[in-house]
Amino acid sequence: MRLGPDQLIFWQHGLFKLNGTIVFTWALMAVLVFGSMLITRKLSTDHQRSRWQNLLEIVVTGITEQIREVGLKQAERYLAFLGTLFLFVAAAALVTIVPGYEPPTGSLSTTTALALCVFVAVPLFGIREQGLRGYLKSYLQPTFIMLPFNIISELSRTLALAIRLFGNMMSGAMIVGILLTITPFVFPAVMTLLGLLTGMVQAYIFSILAAVYLAAATRPAPQPDQPAARAA
Repeated sequence: MRLGPDQLIFWQHGLFKLNGTIVFTWALMAVLVFGSMLITRKLSTDHQRSRWQNLLEIVVTGITEQIREVGLKQAERYLAFLGTLFLFVAAAALVTIVPGYEPPTGSLSTTTALALCVFVAVPLFGIREQGLRGYLKSYLQPTFIMLPFNIISELSRTLALAIRLFGNMMSGAMIVGILLTITPFVFPAVMTLLGLLTGMVQAYIFSILAAVYLAAATRPAPQPDQPAARAA
């Protein structure tokens, strides 16, 4: 049994290889792009709207409200980034119902790439909101002694994001595969539904953690007479 889509090789020439992770990732992105084009090509502002537009508005509104609840007041600024993260991870889990498909999030390379996107986005949004000096000053809170610890925190939480998503997605796929091998006529439907639920939960957790990190980076540094707080 394969531990992930990385071990599924479609083509290889020397050091270059086309594995399952690359194929499934690009296939999923193509489906998301093509689907978004179909849904948004005839958007309506009146009361007569298609079911797809209603579903899209529900998803967008839900994501926007979650972003606001985390503490990002201008949620629309972060909607494109955080919404894309959520939809990609969630879609990767939902499409597992297609025979032969393996979620790219079951590969550490994919989850690391997603975590690196968050790692890069945090200072970019932080600098845009606070300015370069204000953002760098946050690393010295509550005192300059915390500088190395705050830097380590930035690096460690990026690693934790990647490993958490990878571990949960890979372990879920392995458990389903083992149970289907042992009892192929009893658990398929139940385990498939459980895998879909797990994938949706992981998509929610990943995007919420990214939003929390962005909220910490864009929050103004506390004044000396105010208690300092920094998200780990």
